[in-house]
Amino acid sequence: MNGNRFASFTALTLTVALEVFAQEAQRFEQMPQSQKEELRKRLGEYQALPAEERERIQKNLVRWRLTSAEDKLRIQENMKALSQLSPQEQQELRKQFQSFGQLSEERQKELRERMREYLHSNPEKREQILENLRRWRRLSPQERERFRERMRERHHK
Repeated sequence: MNGNRFASFTALTLTVALEVFAQEAQRFEQMPQSQKEELRKRLGEYQALPAEERERIQKNLVRWRLTSAEDKLRIQENMKALSQLSPQEQQELRKQFQSFGQLSEERQKELRERMREYLHSNPEKREQILENLRRWRRLSPQERERFRERMRERHHK
């Protein structure tokens, strides 16, 4: 009986897979030639990736499909805002993100919120923020500590 159930399940799975494949093949055939070529190119790039990278992409795709419409919209908006940054701004963000994983959960949450604000601010405000960051980096450790002390005193008044 178990063998029968397994055979039925396998047949059902194959039937569903073939139906999905037929629908996708029909959509592919209706695409303009330029889209087909682009899709073939992307597929070749994907297949050339190492197995672990393909697996990571597949897991991300599953996560994306399970993501709520609201979260998808937020992610798309963030990606659009990120793509509008200058190459220098993008490079600066990449540098900062490299050490992000080593921070506490609380600090990560705080920085995510600040990043959202930054990405959605106007270009003039982003430039001012970057200029402030550049000035901060030019300060000596002692000057930074004095600045932190002044800020703590302001917040405690």
